[in-house]
Amino acid sequence: MPAVRIRRRKAVALASAAVLAGLAVPALAPGSAGATAPTPADARTAAVAAYAAPDGYYDGVEGKTGDALKSALNSIVSDQTKLSYSAVWDALKDTDEDPSNSGNVILLYSGVSRSKSANGGDTGDWNREHVWAKSHGDFGTSTGPGTDIHHLRPTDVQVNSVRGNKDFDNGGSAVANGGGSLTDSDSFEPRDAVKGDVARMIFYMAVRYEGADGWPDLEPNDSVNNGSAPYIGKLAVLKEWNEQDPPDAFEQRRNDVIFESYQHNRNPFVDHPEWVESIW
Repeated sequence: MPAVRIRRRKAVALASAAVLAGLAVPALAPGSAGATAPTPADARTAAVAAYAAPDGYYDGVEGKTGDALKSALNSIVSDQTKLSYSAVWDALKDTDEDPSNSGNVILLYSGVSRSKSANGGDTGDWNREHVWAKSHGDFGTSTGPGTDIHHLRPTDVQVNSVRGNKDFDNGGSAVANGGGSLTDSDSFEPRDAVKGDVARMIFYMAVRYEGADGWPDLEPNDSVNNGSAPYIGKLAVLKEWNEQDPPDAFEQRRNDVIFESYQHNRNPFVDHPEWVESIW
């Protein structure tokens, strides 16, 4: 793994510079906590091939589908460096950096660009959202799934509270300052620009945590109100979101930064979103 990362580092740097230079996100004033950074349409389609896994990373998955593919991917992505929960703060400031303002992060559900220093638990702060709600399996914030930054994202404190531990589904009423996100009594629908991101994070967690390492076997299902069971829904909707919102440059760069600088593993569904249908 270290040798692969070294070979990859120069290529990643060049690709990152080229892609981020082309992102047409409007410039934001430093510390502009309330500014929204829309994702331009061209950024979601251009440069999709600019980021890719290093040669050999997915060796052994050729020709596999279903449970065989899931098992092969689990063996690959389980080779990772684990972070402490406190280390997640600094990691997210890097992985979710606003490409137009290096002093800010982009908040997942709202799309707002907010100062990196405004992290905490108060109104107006951003905090560490577990996209796979930690109560769905009771894994908490201990090192493991509770600190895996492939599904931890910066979110507005109040929007995060509205999402709570709800499953994902379509429909509901608008979330205040949620960037177009919707919610009802038992589900949460993120804004359109990150629906696929959310789905691919859920699918990563289901592949990475298969009941080994002392952690629960996480699985998506077609239910809501899953509570403390190690399930999250709805599977059919998450599959639709994966198709409707393919990986963009921001999501792909995030995958590379996690691989290069932090956990040294990848979300395979960012690299190969078609594998969702092959497994589920």
